[in-house]
Amino acid sequence: MDIEAALEEIGRAPNLERLQGLKVHYLGKNGQVTQAMKTLGQLPPEERREKGRVLNEWKRALELALEAREAQLKEQALQAQLEQEALDVSLPGYAFPSGGLHITSRIVLELVNIFRRLGFSVVEGPEVESEFFNFDALNMPEWHPARDMQDTFWVEFNRAAEEAFTIQGPFGEDVTGLGGAVLRTHTSGMQIRYMIQHTPPFRIVVPGRVFRYEQTDASHEAMFHQLEGLVVGPNITMADLKGAISELARGLFGKEGKARFQPTFFPFVEPGVQFAMWWPERQKWLELGGAGMVHPYLFKAVDDYRERQGLPRAYEGMTGWAFGMGVERLALLRYGIPDIRYFYQNRLSFLRQFRG
Repeated sequence: MDIEAALEEIGRAPNLERLQGLKVHYLGKNGQVTQAMKTLGQLPPEERREKGRVLNEWKRALELALEAREAQLKEQALQAQLEQEALDVSLPGYAFPSGGLHITSRIVLELVNIFRRLGFSVVEGPEVESEFFNFDALNMPEWHPARDMQDTFWVEFNRAAEEAFTIQGPFGEDVTGLGGAVLRTHTSGMQIRYMIQHTPPFRIVVPGRVFRYEQTDASHEAMFHQLEGLVVGPNITMADLKGAISELARGLFGKEGKARFQPTFFPFVEPGVQFAMWWPERQKWLELGGAGMVHPYLFKAVDDYRERQGLPRAYEGMTGWAFGMGVERLALLRYGIPDIRYFYQNRLSFLRQFRG
């Protein structure tokens, strides 16, 4: 075997595949060096020692040459890959389009965070609600106009669906039989659910979607969002309500924001008020929602339900206040949006204005 020719051939191997072939050719099980070593036993002792020394030197030289060429080829492959994948950092980057929170979600988060800072807990409730929680327990009897089909989406189930679907009460009990099922017309049903499940004192806010069966136009939509607030405890007064709404006004419109109450009627509060907030930047009052002291009827309905569940009455002697406001209404007034339908038409040109 010509060792010089072998070393030269290894040094010129064009790729790792060819190099592996040369390794097998010279040093493999049937390679030239391996076969030559197998013949050493047939030689005289003196010639065997010399021939063995030479073959070991050749083997070591071949191994070193193979290792060196393998390292060279791997380095060349790496450099070629780096050149192919090279990135010119001096070129301007490509701005991939990014999403953002919907304007309604942004307003909800803003409102919720204001009340979190005031120590309120945030709770949510079911959108398919029992007639009992949506109307009866909120002091709205069967003849109340809010229960008319023109205002409410009533839910009907076929036999298969009725067997598979139940409306659960505050403790997981089946309340499907407590009147009909509706898409909730307000988040106020969670006042009853939460009071049944908890004992005062507490303060909560309830954000969520609500549904009204009405003709849609620039100021009316069949689905929109509300934020409900409820505080119950001993000696809660209208002054506490005024303080919370005033703090909400300052959270929304800065330190000059303030609240104004005007008497009105809601069946689930007594007395009831319509509240407005002063917007210093525009120098105007914004009518944003309704509020009032929790009607004693609600406390009685809650205690009666608790009693039927084997729980003690917890609301005798308690007072509380509640409020509700439309989230989209706040956005319409704040941003001068002319049509409530814009919120849910999936027009990106409109939604992108509020990603910031």
